[in-house]
Amino acid sequence: MPHERNDVRRAYDRIADDYLAERNGTDEESEDIALLAEFHGHLPDDARVLDAGCGAGRPIAELLATHTNLVGVDFSREQVARARENVPEGRFCQADMTALGLTGEAFDGICAYHSVIHVPTDEHPDVAGEFHRLLRPGGYLLLTVGSTAWEGSNDDWLGTGVEMHWSVPSPDESVTTLENAGFDVLWRQTVNDVLGGDTCFVLARKLDTED
Repeated sequence: MPHERNDVRRAYDRIADDYLAERNGTDEESEDIALLAEFHGHLPDDARVLDAGCGAGRPIAELLATHTNLVGVDFSREQVARARENVPEGRFCQADMTALGLTGEAFDGICAYHSVIHVPTDEHPDVAGEFHRLLRPGGYLLLTVGSTAWEGSNDDWLGTGVEMHWSVPSPDESVTTLENAGFDVLWRQTVNDVLGGDTCFVLARKLDTED
């Protein structure tokens, strides 16, 4: 049965410290984190970047903030509170990815690590549309899309006793959603996820009027 987005928000509020402990142990040389280097290489020196689904700020927002003007958003109030503590160089707010309410064409890049996969599948086009609206023409998007189609939950995620939900279209469906929103998908790669299993990432570029 499809979950409600607020189920995910409440779950991340409850497991804020447990999730931070898991992500704090992430090796910066791990396959998924290493993808940030190519993403950053496409951006201008004074890039403004959005971390969509920033969690507690580690490791993605923390790494991005060393090289960019970083804004982070997360659905979970508790995650945002910890991100503000962990990454004082960034600016963070609580927001819904389907309607972020930020100024359009304000970002050179957007990262969305392990976040869109929690949004119900029928709302993924809304998220893609928001990302497209927020990026400047020619801006870059790096996001997790999952390695296979699956919708379900784990009632004891990370051994916390808290139920977590996922909605993951197939990689082909995710690519189609991005293309329909106005992105050129440059590549997709399946890499190891340090919390278990493989996951797929996509790098895409917002088409500008000259493309």
